[in-house]
Amino acid sequence: MTGRLMLLDTASLYFRAYFGVPDSVKAPDGTPVNAVRGLLDFIDRLVRDHRPEQLVACMDADWRPGWRVDLIPTYKAHRVAEEHAGAPDEEEVPDTLSPQVPVIEEVLDALGIARVGVAGYEADDVIGTYSARATGPVDIVTGDRDLYQLVDDARGIRVLYPLKGVGTLQLTDEAVLREKYGVDGRGYADLALLRGDPSDGLPGVAGIGEKTAAKLLAEFGDLAGIMAAVDDPRAKLTPSQRKRLTEARPYVAVAPKVVRVAGDVPLPDVDTALPHAPRDPAALEWLAKRWGLGGSLQRLLTTLAE
Repeated sequence: MTGRLMLLDTASLYFRAYFGVPDSVKAPDGTPVNAVRGLLDFIDRLVRDHRPEQLVACMDADWRPGWRVDLIPTYKAHRVAEEHAGAPDEEEVPDTLSPQVPVIEEVLDALGIARVGVAGYEADDVIGTYSARATGPVDIVTGDRDLYQLVDDARGIRVLYPLKGVGTLQLTDEAVLREKYGVDGRGYADLALLRGDPSDGLPGVAGIGEKTAAKLLAEFGDLAGIMAAVDDPRAKLTPSQRKRLTEARPYVAVAPKVVRVAGDVPLPDVDTALPHAPRDPAALEWLAKRWGLGGSLQRLLTTLAE
């Protein structure tokens, strides 16, 4: 993968499409297809504007991996709709979105867009591993700030963060991160760990908010430096900060593995080249008619052909 690689955090994007496109957008039988058509429009715009040579739709084979839950049991616990022993838990998803996900997968496959999910891992981990292996520039498209930790100017890795649809994207590089958070990509994971994230069920360190976390990282370099300072009576920590960090040691010991995306996922051998023609034209034609994909699909096909 030497050309520009674009990695889609697919679930993040189809959730945005679902809430951004009216559910009045329906198939001929009346089934909502707003997430399907919205995602196709997203991909069309992304390919037109950024011209990747490689494109991978990264999937959540397991949105709440057991190895993360074992370390922090509250991890994404509030999103669980149903628990399954020996299989991924079922995520709480809007009733009219769930049926659209298999359609999205079928359309991506018929188009020939690489779709990769790996058992036991989240899409974030797949993205982290592709980013680690890439030798050319990487654009990560996600509405999840967790992936800011992968931003690396030296390697040309940036995050395209949708502010409104995909027409307005925040091109997130290290300068943006320093301006908004006071850290670079490497420091963002430590910032998120200290600050916590209620949307992911991460408690963080009590009393350490985003600004305080950024100041501590600026003073001591990284999480290891901060925890070393807790044991150094000469270090510039307030008594409250020292107490809070001491009490949080059990959390701080396990949280890095939960918060940091994996970079060693066993990826399948797939063709990641951006397709210029559908892999399965007959299947795509049937899907287009069955689900009324209309202009959204045609626009994407035109863009791919160019």
